[in-house]
Amino acid sequence: MSKSTTEGSVLEALSEVQEPELGKDLVTLGMVKDISIQGAQVAFTVELTTPACPLRDQIERETKEAVERLEGVEEASVTFTANVPSDGRSRGLIDRPIKNAIAVASGKGGVGKSTVAVNLAVSLARAGARVGLLDADIYGPNVPTMMGVDRMPEPVEGRLMPAEAFGVKFISIAFMVEPGKPLIWRGPMLHKAIRQFIADVTWGELDYLVIDLPPGTGDAPLSLSQSMPLTGAVIVTMPQQVSLDDARRALEMFRTMEVPILGVVENMSFLKLESGELLDLFGQGGGTRLAEAADVPFLGSIPIDPLVRVGGDQGTPVVLSHPDSDVGLALTSMAEWIAAKVSVFDYQQSNVIPIEMID
Repeated sequence: MSKSTTEGSVLEALSEVQEPELGKDLVTLGMVKDISIQGAQVAFTVELTTPACPLRDQIERETKEAVERLEGVEEASVTFTANVPSDGRSRGLIDRPIKNAIAVASGKGGVGKSTVAVNLAVSLARAGARVGLLDADIYGPNVPTMMGVDRMPEPVEGRLMPAEAFGVKFISIAFMVEPGKPLIWRGPMLHKAIRQFIADVTWGELDYLVIDLPPGTGDAPLSLSQSMPLTGAVIVTMPQQVSLDDARRALEMFRTMEVPILGVVENMSFLKLESGELLDLFGQGGGTRLAEAADVPFLGSIPIDPLVRVGGDQGTPVVLSHPDSDVGLALTSMAEWIAAKVSVFDYQQSNVIPIEMID
């Protein structure tokens, strides 16, 4: 081992590397673990705040460069682990910790909200997180079809057991009603069903619970916010004005209920033709304008692609069936940025880092 290379000098070098989203250096954040020095070789671990970190490559590059600048170091290697923080909110109806609850909402139907929720949940699970998915779209439950599961396990000791696919635990009213039969419920029945899905399901410990809400600003989001404190909400829109108007109403509803807005996702943003030309079927840039006007992060544009429909119909989300397609990559990137915003919010709530949500 070089005389100039010590654990202290490695930590000093790494203290110059910032966590891009949290705005503090890795050492101050306590993210550097298990430093090993073998001659001219240095190895260390960086504990991320989410396994779906969108800036992992940047952190890897900057940490290796920082350590390799030390005298006597020829090569640095970094291993990543993750420890998802909690938002600190008490969820009394749950018997095991759910660290973060993310609502996926829209002001109107048909914008692909369930597609976003399902692919968000599957992307987080694929990255290594413990994920649940609650299909709270009581009147139009589509999650079981999209996840390729048509029944849930038998109850155990009087508690509902969630179905599981692709590493995601999930529950839906679709498992409990006759296929094709409409649910004609007033608010109290809906409220009771949502509370049961939260309180009577054996979720286990989760890093993220993704909640697919029905469209609109009615009973379901109100019941949910009363039954379970939310880390934040993701607003899904399409580019055209009528969708934006309704999405803004949903966004302001959550603000009224004091639920943080994690950001806006623009779905069906464009169609990429074989020539490479991008066809704006529903307009252009509406999601970006909504995010700017509401002063919230814009989380990404999702293109139109038949692969999304095929994956949804066949029960294999597109982030798994075609992960390297344009739409698969866009949905994965969206999930990573949502996870990053949740991490920022969690640190804000814990008063570790008094910073504003980064756009």
